[in-house]
Amino acid sequence: MANPVFNGDAFKKAARSSAATAQPAQPGYGSQFQTYGDQAYGNPAGYGDQGYGAPAGYGQPGLQTPQNAGRLTFDDVMMKTLTVFGVLAVAVVVSFIIPFSAAAGLLVVGAIAGLVLGLVNSFKREPSPALIVAYAVAEGFFAGGLTRVLEVQFPGIGIQAVLATAAVFGVTFALFRSGKVRATPKLQRFFMIAVGAYLLFSLVNLVLMLTGVVTDPWGLRGVEIAGIPLGAIIGVVVIILGAISLIMDFDQIQGAVAVGAPKRMAWTCAFGLLVTVVWLYTEILRFIAILRGND
Repeated sequence: MANPVFNGDAFKKAARSSAATAQPAQPGYGSQFQTYGDQAYGNPAGYGDQGYGAPAGYGQPGLQTPQNAGRLTFDDVMMKTLTVFGVLAVAVVVSFIIPFSAAAGLLVVGAIAGLVLGLVNSFKREPSPALIVAYAVAEGFFAGGLTRVLEVQFPGIGIQAVLATAAVFGVTFALFRSGKVRATPKLQRFFMIAVGAYLLFSLVNLVLMLTGVVTDPWGLRGVEIAGIPLGAIIGVVVIILGAISLIMDFDQIQGAVAVGAPKRMAWTCAFGLLVTVVWLYTEILRFIAILRGND
């Protein structure tokens, strides 16, 4: 799925409003961020097109001065991200220590609650820490319950999926920090087209499974092509899409910090990362299950 969090009007308007009202700081701080547009970052969605100018003084987001006090910093984003992922981890642990039947029930509850809260948080004008934390709890129950159910058939699959997700996140972040990858317009267009095609495939697959046209537990994903399950091939593509989604998340966060977005938007940044990472984890979990089930 595409991550709608950073493309919502609330996120863009908050960054735009903050950039428009920011007072210039003393020269010399962070001149590298004086312009945030096509020349510097490949015109990331939501920033380059409007041509936001980042006030001088915000190039070192972690530095709190009278001019940028109350502005978003990378430290703010990191703390809020650690908070929501900590809550997620606690919910996952709960799913593993309660009875199996209860964990299976929380899987369903978490999936429904996560969908509802995800939509609510995505379209809220102002980030709500309580609702974002509630979303983290719901996704923890969903991810934990799903992992525990699959652990019955595939012991150790949870650890494998966690390590793989951490590896993808770490490599993607390292590549982004090195400047080797950026959220260019071409990459964004490819991402949107590919995600749209994947969502269409998933919908068709679900309908075929519900109507009994396809009896394989994985639906069309279980169909083999040259001895390889279609789900494994699609899984590789989707994991790459998850990494691209992370790149766009990092780019939007960097842009928000550069233009001096309000500090409260750290919750929105943390929520956006949580959406992408949970999606990436579930896709990796399914990918591993398909591979191990084909052994």
